[in-house]
Amino acid sequence: MKEAVTLSDVAREAGVSPSTVSRVINGTARVKPKKREAVLKAIERLQYHPNILARGLAQGRSLTIGVVTQEISSPYYGEMLKGVEQALEKTRYHPIFASGHWRADQEEAALKVLVGRQVDALIVMDGSVPEELLLELVKSMPVVVVGRRIDGLPCLGIDNFQGAFEGVQHLIELGHRRIAHIAGPQSHPDAIERLNGYREALLQAGISFDPSLVVEGDYLEPSGLLAVESLLARGSLFTAIFAANDQMAYGANVALYRRGVRVPHDVSLVGFDDLPSSSYFTPPLTTVRQPGLEMGWEAARLVLALLEGNSYTPKALTTRLIVRESTALLRSPGVRIPHHSL
Repeated sequence: MKEAVTLSDVAREAGVSPSTVSRVINGTARVKPKKREAVLKAIERLQYHPNILARGLAQGRSLTIGVVTQEISSPYYGEMLKGVEQALEKTRYHPIFASGHWRADQEEAALKVLVGRQVDALIVMDGSVPEELLLELVKSMPVVVVGRRIDGLPCLGIDNFQGAFEGVQHLIELGHRRIAHIAGPQSHPDAIERLNGYREALLQAGISFDPSLVVEGDYLEPSGLLAVESLLARGSLFTAIFAANDQMAYGANVALYRRGVRVPHDVSLVGFDDLPSSSYFTPPLTTVRQPGLEMGWEAARLVLALLEGNSYTPKALTTRLIVRESTALLRSPGVRIPHHSL
């Protein structure tokens, strides 16, 4: 097995002292151009890779930032993680990602693993981790929370209530009054806010809230399909659906397609997130855009500022309704969706 190249090996190859090699690598002091060039060529010839972890620990840091997300495989969280990666790309810090798999106990376990790895800071994306645990962690390291509001912690997020309100208001303006809602898990603050936004839009339009038109899902595609099946099994009359995220809207669309229900001719459909795939949906999905990539970027910049003792004010991030072809003017307010067996 080939032995690892050390800093001393590079120094001997370049004909300089180890301290000179260290200064070139760290950029901590000026080095004469000739010596610098010799060091860089020696590094290339020997294929030397500095031990970043060792360098960080020598400074009392691991140079890593732990990131706990609800689900790494989620397209939405994938956008946020990409934003974190991009923001840290040219810094000395590296992210370590862990998933809670939509469960509070898994999230806590992921946090404990990251803390055990001696990360320098944490970014926690949404989730159900108890506030008390996060407030305890912030005593020993910077913690930035995305998608939740917790007093005593720096938090980033968007107005889920307003985003949902605008999505439902769009359907109301198209003439829809029987609007079903596929809600997210009610253990999640963002899902609760989106349900409240849905209810407020109905209230302001003088439309009575009908609990039989609300079905709770889990933010994944199969739950959107099952939600529509549940609505049809109840014999519910609806002409539009507001789904709490795009993935559940995708599932809802499949259920409607299998029943011969056309979107948007028979039922209009609105999602939430504006995933990259939503513009290529059939038909292209009307949805409420939330800036996942930008939220990941801003969370990383904020945690970097906290680590370095700098002040940083994150950009205000807002939702925006993106109107595509999955919504249309109400055509037949009295048509009942067929609920025969598949």
